Amino acid sequence: MYTFLGGVALLIIGYFTYGKFIEKMFGVKNERPTPAYVNSDGVDYIPMSTSKNSLIQLLNIAGTGPVFGPIMGALYGPAAFIWIVVGCIFAGAVHDYLTGMISIRNRGAHLPELASKFLGKAMKHIVNGFAVLLLLLVGTVFVTTPAELMSLLTDGKVAAWIFVLFIFAYYIIATVLPVDKIIGRLYPYFGALLLISAIGVGIGLVVTGAPIPELTLENFHPEGAAIFPLLFFTISCGALSGFHATQTPIISRTTKNEREGRKIFYGMMIAEGIIAMIWAAAAMSMFDGYNGLNVILAAGGPGAIVSEASFTLLGAIGGTIGVLGVVVLPITSGDTAFRSARMIIADYLKIAQRKLSKRFWIAGPLFIVSAILTQIDFNILWRYFNWANQSTAVIALFVAAMYLYIARKNFWVALVPGTFMLVMIITYILSQPIGFNLPMNLSWIGGFIGAALIVVLFFRAARKARANNIPLEVDVSDWKVA
Repeated sequence: MYTFLGGVALLIIGYFTYGKFIEKMFGVKNERPTPAYVNSDGVDYIPMSTSKNSLIQLLNIAGTGPVFGPIMGALYGPAAFIWIVVGCIFAGAVHDYLTGMISIRNRGAHLPELASKFLGKAMKHIVNGFAVLLLLLVGTVFVTTPAELMSLLTDGKVAAWIFVLFIFAYYIIATVLPVDKIIGRLYPYFGALLLISAIGVGIGLVVTGAPIPELTLENFHPEGAAIFPLLFFTISCGALSGFHATQTPIISRTTKNEREGRKIFYGMMIAEGIIAMIWAAAAMSMFDGYNGLNVILAAGGPGAIVSEASFTLLGAIGGTIGVLGVVVLPITSGDTAFRSARMIIADYLKIAQRKLSKRFWIAGPLFIVSAILTQIDFNILWRYFNWANQSTAVIALFVAAMYLYIARKNFWVALVPGTFMLVMIITYILSQPIGFNLPMNLSWIGGFIGAALIVVLFFRAARKARANNIPLEVDVSDWKVA
């Protein structure tokens, strides 16, 4: 278990070392009032405690990503551990921290507004459409997966569509009510359930002496699927996920002080990485090798792995709690996905959200479209979600790099992982059947050339933005006077 335990230890060390470095480099302003106070509206802008914000952030970003993704990524072998640890510390947590903090400095702005400000006005319309599409896919995926898991808990006696109706009803309530009424009150309990289930499975692996494979670069995928670029789309949440950039503004609008940012944004991404490590380890060690894992995945999907691992390691009662903990993940990301979509559309159309009726006018069509999308094959939705997710991560990292470049700070911490993933997303869409289905060698050439051209354009735009002295933050100096 040296690789598994060492990976978990590195994630924790990364929080106290690289996380501290990123915080110091960004430059926290303790005295600067946050949007929770400056833009207080009693709906989305409400000051909440650090512990509550942290748990909400963890549940917002987690979804089924750090469970289902690592389970499917386990087919590649211990290479999955490398991506989770390295990706989480140097890409995912940096992505979450910088997008969260830049949002705080810009009145809790969502990614489309930040992209417009730092990457050009045309990007606002592109990223708006991209973000809403991603959130719709997330919300839809996170309706079907928990419904299927809950149906499994009842041995199929209750059909999945019945749970779908209940989950949709909850999503509607959580999307339109003030953030402290449902999300702020329920999430601490949901968070406890999530942590108990993940820690329980992790302890179970250690106590039972599960044969978790040690570090190797060999690809164990039974079907020979390539690690590059596929692993980086199979495991997104838990390593790097653009979905998080759509979620952090929810908490950037409820954070009391900038010094809380490292714990809330960087720290909760590290926690998600640990959850991903646990489920990847469980999948690698409990099903008679990678062929056995592949057979169960083909028969019952990741949900079957979750159920089998939970009941095997934790018993009947503990297994039920474990499965419920995993059910909580997608539900508590689905509700905030729809909430984020409502907020993004409201910001784009400049529709104030104080009145309940205006929230319903925006949220209603979103749920109608999502209900239609539930009829599409889950595997197709998941593939498009993965590509849209990592494309959003690249946009967010380039926004962060632009902000740091203009501020004359170390922009490489965002640009390097952003460029790496840029190569991956171009290569992926060129090579895969859901994209252009080109030969792999041509796709790699296209990936590197496309990424190089975009990086050149980035530096040209960055020099121009620095010369024009684009304001990095919204002026709040007269807030107390007002």
